[in-house]
Amino acid sequence: MSKRTLMIALAVSLAVNVFAVAAGVAAYVNQTAAEERIERSRGDRTPRVPLMEVIDTLDPSSRDQVRETLRQAALAARPDFQESREARRGAVAMAESQSFDAAAVSALLEQSRASELRGRARLESEAVRMLSELNPEDRARMAAILKRQGRHHPRNGERAAAPAPAQAASD
Repeated sequence: MSKRTLMIALAVSLAVNVFAVAAGVAAYVNQTAAEERIERSRGDRTPRVPLMEVIDTLDPSSRDQVRETLRQAALAARPDFQESREARRGAVAMAESQSFDAAAVSALLEQSRASELRGRARLESEAVRMLSELNPEDRARMAAILKRQGRHHPRNGERAAAPAPAQAASD
């Protein structure tokens, strides 16, 4: 290879390396900026601690009662949540089927929402009753169970339930 060819290869290699380093820095800066935006959007919320870990910090005299109360509340609300899931699955199946019926899909979705709200009301009312029986320190620790941060709820702020879509008049 001639000296000129080596110099051109060196220049091309240098340009490619500078481009690769610039791309890496840009990716790192974008990722860092995105993480900072996410942290800012979370505000001053504390990280979520698993419920069982919170229960483990309670006064030993009330710990077992809290576990049993929450277990019973979950068992009582379970049929409502199962009904909600079944109605939603039915709505999805009907929406995917050849015999699509907008009114029936809307009715199934409304039934799903009503069932979920009924289950949530059972859980929350039992939680409030249980909180009223705790000492102030334990109540403060357990108050986090009233936050609506379940799997199916938005985490970036509370959002009111969307109204049911208006149904078109059938002819």
